[in-house]
Amino acid sequence: MSFDPILHPDTTLGKLLAMVVAILLFVGVMALVLFLTNVPKNMPSWGVAALFLLPSIALMCFGLLYPTIVTFRSSFYGRDGQEAVGLANYIKIFSDPHFLQVLLNTVLWTVLVPLCATAVGLLYAVLVDRTRFEKLAKSLVFLPMAISMVGAAIIWKFVYDQKIGLLSAIYLWFAHLFGSSDVQPPQWLMGAPGNTFLLILVMIWIEAGYAMTVLSAAIKAIPDDIVEAARLDGLNGRQQFFYMTIPLIRPSIVVVLTTVAMAGLKSFDVVRTMTAGNYGTSVIANEFYTQTFQYQNTGLGAALAVIMFIVVIPLIVFNVYQMKQSQEVR
Repeated sequence: MSFDPILHPDTTLGKLLAMVVAILLFVGVMALVLFLTNVPKNMPSWGVAALFLLPSIALMCFGLLYPTIVTFRSSFYGRDGQEAVGLANYIKIFSDPHFLQVLLNTVLWTVLVPLCATAVGLLYAVLVDRTRFEKLAKSLVFLPMAISMVGAAIIWKFVYDQKIGLLSAIYLWFAHLFGSSDVQPPQWLMGAPGNTFLLILVMIWIEAGYAMTVLSAAIKAIPDDIVEAARLDGLNGRQQFFYMTIPLIRPSIVVVLTTVAMAGLKSFDVVRTMTAGNYGTSVIANEFYTQTFQYQNTGLGAALAVIMFIVVIPLIVFNVYQMKQSQEVR
């Protein structure tokens, strides 16, 4: 598909045209909403429902379905989107050592982030439950969720800085403690594979607040009579945690695990801000951005996006199923 250079999206006229189209689309949707608020009283209920669903369906088709179809199609084409290459992009992803490292890093993010964040959030929720400073303690852990991913990444980039970072200061303190005064701290974000785990730690720090909030609410929803019955049966704190608390909040744990797993799978901001995917730290989302916008390889970028889409769909379906199951139980 070719564009008139004057109307190219990067030109001033192209941007103005896109803005006009967006404004017209917004006006059209608002006009449709106003029309729907004045539908005839004698219209059947299914007709009213269809009219109210129409704007949402139209926006979903325009904003979700169409881009998905275009992305799937682009994944079978080459760099310029003109020459069909079949499965060449997918074969390259699953055979090239660089992309295999990207896939491995993504697996590590998808597995370690939800497991560690959920474990930390659950442990913290149990420890501070019904304590004197419960609200303050929970607020401190939830604070990372209140800042942007980029902001959190910048904070931790300073922590990992070789010269002024907190981690380097701790390293030098221990070195001096054991009599080594001439050592230099390593470049924390340049040494693989440890740098990947340092980035994962940032995501765990962010997501632990979400896990703590959801699991704390689930713990407080446990009926007091069940807790009292467990105490009367002679269960100590550890036994109550493993034999009462965890089984009763299992649906919430599963929802947190799948939600955080999706966040780990789609992680981009932390990697892009701290290392830009260099030094063996790239993940699928970052590699998609790099291939598409830096190397202008739209076919390979689309293939990476399709792989991420295929992997995240089962997590979304399972998450929705678990949420429905928990609602039915309530």
